[in-house]
Amino acid sequence: MALDAVADRPLCRFLESLGAEIRRGQIDEPAVAGADFLVENLGLERLYDVGTTRAQLDAWNPALIHVSVTHFGSGGTRSRWRGSELVSSAMGGTLRLTGQPNRRPVKEALDACTFHAEMVAAAGAMAAYYSRLKSGRGQHVDVSIQEVAFSRNISGVLAWQFDRRKLHRAGGALNYGKVAVKCIWQLADGWCFHSLMTGRFGAPANQALSDWIDATSLDNPLRNVDWQRYNRSTLDAATRAKWEKAIAAFFLSRTREEIRVEGRQRGINACVVEEPADVLADAHLEARGFWTQEKGCKLPGHFAVLTPASTPSGGADTPAAALRSGPLGGIRVLDFSWALVGSITTKILGDLGADVIKIESRNRPCLSRLDVQVAASRPDELDDKPWFAHLNTSKRSLALDLKHAEAMAVIEPLLAWADIVVENFSPGTMDKLGLGYATIGSRHPGIVMASGSVFGQTGPLAAEWGVDGTGGALSGRTLLTGWPDRDPVIPGAVPYGDVIVPYVMAACVIAGLACQRKHGRGCHIDASMYEICVQQMTAAIRAAQTGSLPQRLGNSDPNVLHQDVYPARGEDRWVAISLFDEADSARLSELTGGRPVEEWTGEHDNHQLAALLQREGIAAGVVQDIEDMIEKDVSLSERGALVDLPHPNLGNFGHVRTPIGFSNDVVSPYRAPAIGEHTQELVVDIAGTSAAAYSELAAKGVLN
Repeated sequence: MALDAVADRPLCRFLESLGAEIRRGQIDEPAVAGADFLVENLGLERLYDVGTTRAQLDAWNPALIHVSVTHFGSGGTRSRWRGSELVSSAMGGTLRLTGQPNRRPVKEALDACTFHAEMVAAAGAMAAYYSRLKSGRGQHVDVSIQEVAFSRNISGVLAWQFDRRKLHRAGGALNYGKVAVKCIWQLADGWCFHSLMTGRFGAPANQALSDWIDATSLDNPLRNVDWQRYNRSTLDAATRAKWEKAIAAFFLSRTREEIRVEGRQRGINACVVEEPADVLADAHLEARGFWTQEKGCKLPGHFAVLTPASTPSGGADTPAAALRSGPLGGIRVLDFSWALVGSITTKILGDLGADVIKIESRNRPCLSRLDVQVAASRPDELDDKPWFAHLNTSKRSLALDLKHAEAMAVIEPLLAWADIVVENFSPGTMDKLGLGYATIGSRHPGIVMASGSVFGQTGPLAAEWGVDGTGGALSGRTLLTGWPDRDPVIPGAVPYGDVIVPYVMAACVIAGLACQRKHGRGCHIDASMYEICVQQMTAAIRAAQTGSLPQRLGNSDPNVLHQDVYPARGEDRWVAISLFDEADSARLSELTGGRPVEEWTGEHDNHQLAALLQREGIAAGVVQDIEDMIEKDVSLSERGALVDLPHPNLGNFGHVRTPIGFSNDVVSPYRAPAIGEHTQELVVDIAGTSAAAYSELAAKGVLN
């Protein structure tokens, strides 16, 4: 069941997409007793204020999965603070990094932070449900929107931890540690998203752009660059400025249609910044059966495409005994992840107790093992990147060259061991390696396999290449982020699709495994970043069909009477304020003594001002930077948002945790591995390879 206020929110839509029946209502014994899940946005303290306690809920239904998604979480100092999307974004650090440096921070389109938090809650709800299969007991799952927003700030966290640097708003650019890489470009009739990517991952697309510029009469300083050696984090500033000037001139000479057609044909990794109306007409989404109909409107349908195994595995299974603590203790995961999406998916599973084996190779190391973002890291070292460490906690590493003919001798027994397989290579890559779902599922029909990609495994764009910003641009998120009188800006100078898709994937694989335990049939999960970003744009998609053309609104929200970001005392210090009704507005006017709000706020310290406004019942929060959040924020500290873990190359430092609280299960994440750190024990102990055969595989370069 769900409270009336949250029944249409993303978490309930997600549960409904898995087959759940959403019952709206208020919290009472009859409703709770008949429910598997209770979804609410009050938290324990506010529930208590309206007459309901956790003890009552537990007595009414001991098996209930009770999910709270609130602005500051339950049980902490700020649990009764009033919040809003703007306030959570401010306190979680994403707002500070969004917008042009010469203007106040501007919020991302629509409900970005809340949507992210509800997908985190989906993974938490499914993990608690799986835990219930083992114990018979339900529990409380607690998610703080502020903490979830903070968890996106990994680049900012490591820049502060290791270099005491702060990232700043960069408009149409992305911050990659030491540099800002421009990626929103003016076209002749609109805008496009494009960024030069590092090494093998980006080389073909970077070369394609250079070739296209060569086909014009424009200057091309990108000619003859060795893109295999290019590193976006170490390119000198003068060269970057020269390149960006030339790229800007080139894109200004192109149209939206040229980018859509010739750009895709050339493979330049650019896409148009689309409008919601363009999304509705997209042939790729139509081909994937993405849309559903509701009251005459096309609305986003599935969060991921789930395909059951063609044959059962031979009988229902029961959850394995937990080898580690956590709701997913006993689950075994084979991880073929790359960069962010796959790595965060398996981090979630591992942090929550699963045993994760990460398959990686020194011949094709992950991007997060290559990018030099802090002074403690070197380009020629694979095990000193705090970015990789943050993204890959709770895993064991097996170094294996999947392209070697004898790699399958190691992989096949690991597939027999695994419950879950996760991959996020380009569609078709796993098939070429003999590891596609058609092959794995036929040999191991109980396997639950998840594939994450930008466009999904099917449809006319499936083979197209993209990155985090691609989902934002194509879904309308980018177009609707920024000020009405300026160009759109990157919707969050921290990843978005890259960090949300993993929670959808994790939630789906846990749900799939729970189904396999009951019915003896595995499944394949096809998650598309583009589709999940469009899910976040549901309100704009609806508005585009009802005569209300979505536009960039700055910090305004049609569901809030008035809100904005106001200056506080000091350089680039701000406070976010949301006024929901005339009573809020009158109270603020009383506090300011009728003076202009900006004049009044500018006289106050930002932290003291936010606390004052909250005491007066007004939703407000500091637009925090990374120092505020790590060094001063009581809520994040109380929730253990950073978990101290040792690292052999980098020492002891705080790692971003998977931001879910469980009332029963205890989680115990451990540090990320060095590349190949556990190869011998995994190949010998789990794959069952003899010592002699292990030495032979190593000598042949299979274990590399």
